[in-house]
Amino acid sequence: MSNSDCHSFWPWRIGREANVFDLPDLSYNHVVSAISDNDPERFKFTIETDPAYGKYHWTGHRNCKISLSPAEAIKFGNICPVCRRKLTKGVEQRVEELADRPADYKQPNAPGFKHLLPLSEVICAVLGTDSPAIQAVWKVYNALVERFGDEYTVLLDAPYEAMASVVDAPYAQAVVKVRDGTAKVTPGYDGVYGQLVLGIETAKAKPKPPAAPKVQQRSMSDFW
Repeated sequence: MSNSDCHSFWPWRIGREANVFDLPDLSYNHVVSAISDNDPERFKFTIETDPAYGKYHWTGHRNCKISLSPAEAIKFGNICPVCRRKLTKGVEQRVEELADRPADYKQPNAPGFKHLLPLSEVICAVLGTDSPAIQAVWKVYNALVERFGDEYTVLLDAPYEAMASVVDAPYAQAVVKVRDGTAKVTPGYDGVYGQLVLGIETAKAKPKPPAAPKVQQRSMSDFW
């Protein structure tokens, strides 16, 4: 199972993880049955944010900009090779310490999964901005959702050509690369979020024009 939690108040992160079912009837009993039977014909797959996107995925040290895989961190004895202080242990390394099976183990007949990112964050990566809370992001987002009906349809099913007829090609390319897994995520570490790496031309968001200088109100002493 994969479900979004609600600790973030940002609306663009609601629903970024989900479970996909193929049921004769969307009812409580059919959903519970598909889950309890672990039936891949009815419980098709989960949608998950790539764990590397998390800000404590790999072991590292933010001040020294050191990010290490579990094997590399162990090689250095979990000590920062720059400042010689203790590294902040990442989730992946802790999972490796607790695991009783190899990383590529898959339970027979288990539902599959797809790694996706919220559409707004994919658009941010193309624009070269960190914040979805700007008009340029939502202009592209709204155009795609209006054309295809909802965010998941855009992320999972919308054809490249159809998207490119609505928005500039780099946005369509980015969605396809995230969908097919050819986009990469530089793992997050020690409080630093992972970064989506698209390998395509990006379009920088236009900077806001400088604000007009504030006029300082004059005081009575200016007239003496």
